Amino acid sequence: MKLLIHGRNLDVTPALRDYTETKLDRAIHNFGDLVKEADVHLSVARNPRVPQQTAEVTVFANGTVIRAQERSENLYASIDLVASKLARQLRRFKDRHSDHHHSHGHRASETPTTESVLDDEAIVESLLDGKEVQLPSPGVRRKYFSMPPMTLEQARQQLDLIDHDFYLFRDSASGDLQVIYRRNHGGYGVIEARD
Repeated sequence: MKLLIHGRNLDVTPALRDYTETKLDRAIHNFGDLVKEADVHLSVARNPRVPQQTAEVTVFANGTVIRAQERSENLYASIDLVASKLARQLRRFKDRHSDHHHSHGHRASETPTTESVLDDEAIVESLLDGKEVQLPSPGVRRKYFSMPPMTLEQARQQLDLIDHDFYLFRDSASGDLQVIYRRNHGGYGVIEARD
């Protein structure tokens, strides 16, 4: 498994790197055949009055993105919590896929072929034709990912795996973009565009 560890507002010491690797190896060892890559972001709040230390792990398991994040006053405690959470999510993912549910979910980015790279360059050129490139305003982060069509149930499963409050997906029946979200009082909601 490929493991990448990044630090934000802190230096990743060898002791911290070893501790993170050990904890994640324990959390992932039963799922080694599923997990191909793990990306870890460790961060410390800049404000000394806010003792918030975060561990965020993104795992790529058979083309599906599984994400866990935990915060606490101690970075080592955050690593422990996120490793436990990740193990639970991987167990849930494996159980669902060993049943009759065979959702494809998000595909991790595959190595592009020369032909697809050329097509992508042509698309970018046509999109920028006659337009000036502008950087987004500070504080705005853009994410780009493939969006294969899926059912509402598959989208709900993906929402549970990525540990966010909402999930944007393309409905397989209509082809429209929809958002599924967790409701404050339990359950889920769906936002659809109306013509």
